[in-house]
Amino acid sequence: MDQLVDRVGKVEGNVAAVQEDISEMRPVTDDVKRWKLMGLGAIGVIGIGSMALGVTFADVNVA
Repeated sequence: MDQLVDRVGKVEGNVAAVQEDISEMRPVTDDVKRWKLMGLGAIGVIGIGSMALGVTFADVNVA
């Protein structure tokens, strides 16, 4: 019975350490998600701008 109590105590200690690590990781994960969304938005803006320039150059070549 004492061995069981020791093992459960060790497991609880490990779980507490893992939960602490996860709570430290959450802000970093949120920052990375925010960076990803900002990056995708920037790529979209650049794509629309490039498309507009492409249309402008195409119109110049037609004339």
